Amino acid sequence: MGTDRINRQVAASRLASPWVQLIFGVICMAMIANMQYGWTLFVNPIDEKYHWGRAAIQVAFTIFVVTETWLVPIEGYLVDKYGPRPVVVGGGVLCAIAWAMNSMASSLPLLYLAAAIGGVGAGAVYGTCVGNALKWFPTRRGLAAGITAAGFGMGSAATVVPIAHMIKSSGYEATFLWFGLGQGLVVFLLGMALYAPPAQLLAAVKSTVTRAVYNASPKQVLASPIFWVMYAMFVMMAAGGLMATAQLGPIAKDFGLQDSPVSILGLTLPALTFALTIDRVLNGLTRPFFGWVSDRIGRENTMFLAFAIEAVGIVALSNFGHNPTAFVVLTGIVFFAWGEIYSLFPATCGDTFGPKFAATNAGLLYTAKGTAALLVPFSSVLTKSTGSWHAVFMLAAGMAALAALLALFVLKPMRNAHTQKHAREVGREMGYAPLKE
Repeated sequence: MGTDRINRQVAASRLASPWVQLIFGVICMAMIANMQYGWTLFVNPIDEKYHWGRAAIQVAFTIFVVTETWLVPIEGYLVDKYGPRPVVVGGGVLCAIAWAMNSMASSLPLLYLAAAIGGVGAGAVYGTCVGNALKWFPTRRGLAAGITAAGFGMGSAATVVPIAHMIKSSGYEATFLWFGLGQGLVVFLLGMALYAPPAQLLAAVKSTVTRAVYNASPKQVLASPIFWVMYAMFVMMAAGGLMATAQLGPIAKDFGLQDSPVSILGLTLPALTFALTIDRVLNGLTRPFFGWVSDRIGRENTMFLAFAIEAVGIVALSNFGHNPTAFVVLTGIVFFAWGEIYSLFPATCGDTFGPKFAATNAGLLYTAKGTAALLVPFSSVLTKSTGSWHAVFMLAAGMAALAALLALFVLKPMRNAHTQKHAREVGREMGYAPLKE
């Protein structure tokens, strides 16, 4: 018994290191990425079998995102109380159950129930892995969060082609079942190897983390106008990206591009498969990239730049997306200018409200993604009522443009005033000039 305990301690010491834990978190994120980013491949096959209508099917996507995001603050509390392992292991099991249920769902209520279960599971994994990365890298939170979030953004890139092929060869039901079980198993196994950082690590950086910094409680954050401006911006940006994520398959089909061959850099793939592969890679790379840029030119300036590119890219996709090559390239631009919200907003939230409650406060802001998901089914309704995707594209572009303007002309001056106010207050309390963020 004593030997077993020693062996477990040795194994723990090998695995309980920042970079090992970060890698495990990234892999777990990659395993749950298909639950959001692979969904669009299943919409048309489900509709072709049951004829429920795209709008009704996309309600499942909305339910998934809502349950994935709105429960993150609760899951964060569970991680703080019980550690990352049981939450991620449980999340992996729920994700596997959800896709297994999708494989046999013969009614909309069952599809919606599976979406809710999957959302809870994916949220548990997502929130835990990001939160654990923040704890293991207390002095490099932006880098750690960006890399971990990139795992979710890029995670489905490697499986887009296999999933698309398996749907065609074996049907979407078998694809749901086997990919769901496989992904869930990987999360389960790696979840068993997750550890919270030792107290020594936190103690070593405690002085630098807590020096002269304004730390707002979640209650104070919810009472701050700055939080709600960021929340509104997050909803505007997330809505457009989630519409593209959920509807890319139906858009490609309506544009007549689903199986059109596209050749770029010597690689030839069907337009939709090519677009999904490139989009996933760029959607992941953008998170650490724009996080790095924002460290140098400022959060709001980076938001303005990225959000403006998003607006222009969506308009271009609407006007030129009927060309297969343009469809692939422009969707890549749209996703590259969208995915950064998952690193910029948490970083801005941490800058503004301090590190002490950073995970909980970022979780509160992350619920904006769930709010944005409520708009996704309306994109199908709007398309059906207008006869084209043009109105949806213009709505998404308009929201991105508005978010860009809010970043520069509303959020930036509000945060500057907030920083100056609390810098003076903290400086007086601590008896020295506070460090600049």
